[in-house]
Amino acid sequence: MRGVIFDGEQPRVVDDLEVRDPGPGEVLVGIRAAGLCHSDLSVVDGTIPFPVPVVLGHEGAGVVEAIGPGVGHVVPGDHVALSTLANCGACAECDRGRPTMCRKAIGMPGKLFRRGEKQLFQFASNSAFAERTVVKAVQAVKIDPDIPLTSAALIGCGVLTGVGAVLNRAKVDRGDSVVVIGTGGIGLNVLQGARLAGASTIVAVDANPAKEAMARQFGATHFLDASAVGDSVRAVREILPTGADHAFECVGSTRLIRQAIDLLDRHGQAVLLGVPPATAEASFLVSSMYLDKSILGCRYGSSRPQRDIALYAGLYREGRLLLDELVTETYPVEDFAKAADDAHHGRVARGVLTFD
Repeated sequence: MRGVIFDGEQPRVVDDLEVRDPGPGEVLVGIRAAGLCHSDLSVVDGTIPFPVPVVLGHEGAGVVEAIGPGVGHVVPGDHVALSTLANCGACAECDRGRPTMCRKAIGMPGKLFRRGEKQLFQFASNSAFAERTVVKAVQAVKIDPDIPLTSAALIGCGVLTGVGAVLNRAKVDRGDSVVVIGTGGIGLNVLQGARLAGASTIVAVDANPAKEAMARQFGATHFLDASAVGDSVRAVREILPTGADHAFECVGSTRLIRQAIDLLDRHGQAVLLGVPPATAEASFLVSSMYLDKSILGCRYGSSRPQRDIALYAGLYREGRLLLDELVTETYPVEDFAKAADDAHHGRVARGVLTFD
């Protein structure tokens, strides 16, 4: 079968992958669509360390082809969106409703794939850039078959991360003010999360002025072209003189992390969503934090995927959550290189690979 692998040198499309059968509590999914997220590119450029060789992809949707013993919530033929959380469901963190903190779901990649005699790692317990993949049952969330799979694929990472960061982690409330730094796939979902939460002022900041129309479509009440305003903090302060209740950094720049902190009002919180290099260090004025300001890390939107994916799919069907609009372009998996180049240069909100 076809798939995108990274061997430590460069990513490439191959057609001789094999995946093992599902075991107890596992599901075999035929992938129909997979979003190309910057996290996949971050594995390739070394920002996210990961063992190789690996089958890439982690934002996918498809059709259940087989189930292992003990799986009862999906059957072959069901449409599913996939999450990356292979959480155990039994530890203290899972019991508290915090599956993103399950230690069994972090840092233990398995080798489910094979090319000839060589085994390959599974990326993010998912590997959606393959025609078929095997995931834990908890990762496969049943969705209505009328939702286009090219759109449903994006729920499993970009939407969970962005919207979830607003609703689950920051708990943005009605009337709050929000600043979103970076309006790529994650930033756009933060914008629409803020809109859903009822934020009154939503400021999008991006160095690409061409992103303004889409940012406003997703919920921004204001847009600042960071390449033109010079001092973004000062420009935001002209809109929010006392600062923001919430500032979301969606780029992964330590400079912009500092900027997010500097933008906060009293009781404000900076939420870190972008992924800088693993050894990156950020600085801030300690004295600025004594007015009850907070810096919040956020993994995967602090999501509970079985609940949240179903919730967001329902909001999409009601016309309240934008998914189709996120899909700038679709590519056959063989065009992975073009999709990656478009994503790297910011030409797309989300490119989606398809397996036809």
